[in-house]
Parts: sequence; structure tokens; C-alpha cells
Amino acid sequence: MSIKLFDLTGKTALVTGSSRGLGRAFAEGLAAAGARVILNGIDEARLEETAASMRSSGFDVLTAAFDVTDETAVISAFETFDANGIEVGILVNNAGIQFRKPMLELATSDWQRVIDTNLTSAFLVGREAAKRMAERGAGKIINVGSLTSELARATVAPYTVAKGGIKMLTKAMTAEWAEKGIQANAIGPGYMITDMNEALLANPEFDAWVKARTPARRWGRPEELAGTVIYFASAASDYVNGQIVYADGGMISVL
Repeated sequence: MSIKLFDLTGKTALVTGSSRGLGRAFAEGLAAAGARVILNGIDEARLEETAASMRSSGFDVLTAAFDVTDETAVISAFETFDANGIEVGILVNNAGIQFRKPMLELATSDWQRVIDTNLTSAFLVGREAAKRMAERGAGKIINVGSLTSELARATVAPYTVAKGGIKMLTKAMTAEWAEKGIQANAIGPGYMITDMNEALLANPEFDAWVKARTPARRWGRPEELAGTVIYFASAASDYVNGQIVYADGGMISVL
């Protein structure tokens, strides 16, 4: 088996929500495998800071600041890519937010904001990317799910529903786009050391629960997801469609 199965040289990858956290780890992993990476977010200054840091490591990095929940902005971004001859062959739908509140106290506006950011954006960006991929007869879409694509936890209902939706959106993409040469798959991270989880990491009781509940007995590190995203982005997964791989230290596998 040739190592070139995992070589992304000549490919362009768009990673949404990639100025920090898991998105940056995905972007760095893809870049290390040879891809040109387009960083996305809404904070242009932070995007440029991340891009500069990655370029200093020798990576080929572009930035595209747009709101993934804004359909007009998403369409405009892809039209700009087209105008500049940029073909997005790999899409990582990573953009997401968290909002913790019991459902009985949850405002509809907060519910909708999480659903729009974590689920609807993956449809919007995925649709525009897939239109171009289908014309070329090839493409890779990697959606970012979660342990909550399978399991619920109190106080994060909209996040749980959105990530469950990501799992099924991935299967829906497969049902319609696999015959067009597009592989759509998903990654389900476990409890990772990220800015989003700062409050949980700082809570001794929750930290102890994660370590006791996870067979690996620790939190995951964002860079530990790089191998899975490279696999899904590469020729190594050309006949893999509609799957979700849980990178969770074994949590979802045990009682």
C-alpha cells in the first residue's frame, strides 16, 4: 500500500471555523498532508493571525472571512472562489458553538442560533461545495459531529440535536451525492481540550467524571483528530461513504 494514499498535494481544503480549536487542528493536519488550506471564520484579524502562524511553518494558507449561517455570504464566498480559480476539493464543516442551559429555561432564539451554526451551516456550505464537486466528479466532505451525535447530556439540548442532525445529514449527503464521486463522512470527537470546553476543564468534578468515564482516562487533544480528517480527505477513503468515526478515547463504546 502506497503512502501516497494519504497525500493531499494539489488539493484545496476549506475548513469552517478554523482560526482556533478543533478547526485549526484540522487545518494544520490537512496542510501537513500537502493540502492548500482555506481558513474560515468571521473574525478577520484572528484568521490572519492563524494564517500567518501556519505560513511560518511552511504551509500554503488562504483565508475567507464569511458567516457560515448567512446563505448569501456562503454563496458569495464560493462565487469568489470560482472567480479566482479556486476549486474546493475537501470541505470540513467544523463551525460550531455551545450554549448550556436547561431546556425549560431555553429561549427559542438561543435554540435556533445553535441549530443554525452547528447544523444548517453544514448544509449551506456543503451544498455549495457539492455543486462544484459534482461537476468535477470528485470531492470529500467531512462533517464534524460529537459524542452527542449518539448520546444526550443535560443542559446542551440544541447542541445535541444539531450534532445528531450532523450524523444524519452526512447520510443524506451520501444518499444523493455518492454516485457523483463525493464521499461524505463525519468525525465525532469526544471530550477535547479546547476553548469551548474551558469551563468544563476547570470544573474538578466534571474533569474527574470525564477521566473516569473515558477508557483512555484523559481528555483528547485536538491534534489527535488530524489522522482521521486526513484519512477522510484522502484517496484512502474513496469507497467510504456515510460513516461517522468517534475519536473519543473509547467513551461511546463502554458503559
